[in-house]
Amino acid sequence: MEEDILTTLKLLIIGESSVGKSSLLLRFTDDKFDPELGSTIGVDFKVKSINSDGNNVKLAIWDTAGQERFRTLTPSYYRGAQGVILVYDVTRRETFKRLENWLNELETYCTKNNIVKMLVGNKIDKSDREVDRNEGLQFARKHAMLFIEASAKTRGGVQCAFEEVVEKIIQTPGLWATETPQRGVRLAEAASNHQGSCSGWNRRDLLLSRETTDCLLRKWPI
Repeated sequence: MEEDILTTLKLLIIGESSVGKSSLLLRFTDDKFDPELGSTIGVDFKVKSINSDGNNVKLAIWDTAGQERFRTLTPSYYRGAQGVILVYDVTRRETFKRLENWLNELETYCTKNNIVKMLVGNKIDKSDREVDRNEGLQFARKHAMLFIEASAKTRGGVQCAFEEVVEKIIQTPGLWATETPQRGVRLAEAASNHQGSCSGWNRRDLLLSRETTDCLLRKWPI
């Protein structure tokens, strides 16, 4: 029920065209995969409610077009976002090379300095890989991002990617708690109670850099 919702979070999915952003969203929200799914025109939007560490959270997820001709449509959608999932295609190195451009755009238009960022290497079900997992891991470390590889086709890693972003947002004071302070979750409590919702996935696949963790603890001491 609506009164049981702890908070509503705004998430963005960004990245180059045809990396599988819409397929990841469709798999997460409807548990479907459509091999004929076309490119997003402008912006798509879906709502899904999930339970994160015992809290019911409503997600408003924005799927942005990767084509250059739609770039003027997207800046306003960065405003107020608490989490972003940056996607590249492990079979297309050019999509990995352009990740820096997307991070620069995020930094330009995002209105929250402590936004939670997840890097997702998609399409690991394909055999013609061009980007090694360690390359994605190192990029995530460099930019203080969570990281996981996934496949919208086989389901692998998809649920985990979204759930980990939500859990990290809930654990990050200032991103949402000001809207519902009476039900705020302390960083220490959330971390100690976190059992991990991604069974079957090695926690090393979900990276938050030591520098980011230390920064959070300095800014909001326990």
